[in-house]
Amino acid sequence: MKKEFAIKIKDLFVRYHNTTALENTTLNIPYGTFTGVIGMNGAGKSTLFKIIIGLTKPTSGTISICDKTPADAQKLGLVAYVPQSELVDWDFPVSVFDVVMMGRYGTQNFTKSIKDVDNKKVEEALQRVGMHEFKNRQIGELSGGQKKRVFVARALAQEAEILLLDEPFAGVDAKSEHTLTMLLLSLKNEGKTIILSTHELTSL
Repeated sequence: MKKEFAIKIKDLFVRYHNTTALENTTLNIPYGTFTGVIGMNGAGKSTLFKIIIGLTKPTSGTISICDKTPADAQKLGLVAYVPQSELVDWDFPVSVFDVVMMGRYGTQNFTKSIKDVDNKKVEEALQRVGMHEFKNRQIGELSGGQKKRVFVARALAQEAEILLLDEPFAGVDAKSEHTLTMLLLSLKNEGKTIILSTHELTSL
């Protein structure tokens, strides 16, 4: 039985050298909710996400993800991360299918051998986000909105409880933003916990 909160953060401080990125941050995010983290660039949104996925350790304070440490939550595949577009090498020679298959790596054995269930989960995820017909395309050939949907498909293939999306609407047109929003809302209604960051209030 799930407990009440997917993410619990208390009195979090993060400092980089002489710069305070987060200060006295406390929040509880219930399961099955859609939460927006709003702030200008440099306000600490990406730092918060890095704390949640275990890439950055807080200077002080506590955080639990599904009642586990961020490191343990990552090992169990409970959190999936959709990064900002500028953090991805779109020229890397990898197909849409391969990107989504990366979401299955945590379920595979040490040889990373792909099983029938992995292919099935990837196919289902691509169908869900409307990107199945593009599965053999090189990831950099897609539009901004299509790229975001591929990374959401990767999260679905991972079967994560929590989806973090860092500035998902940056660089996408209004139609793609609407399509992505409707997809995220449907996932939230199915019990997924969705957290996205944005610097634009109109995106929410």
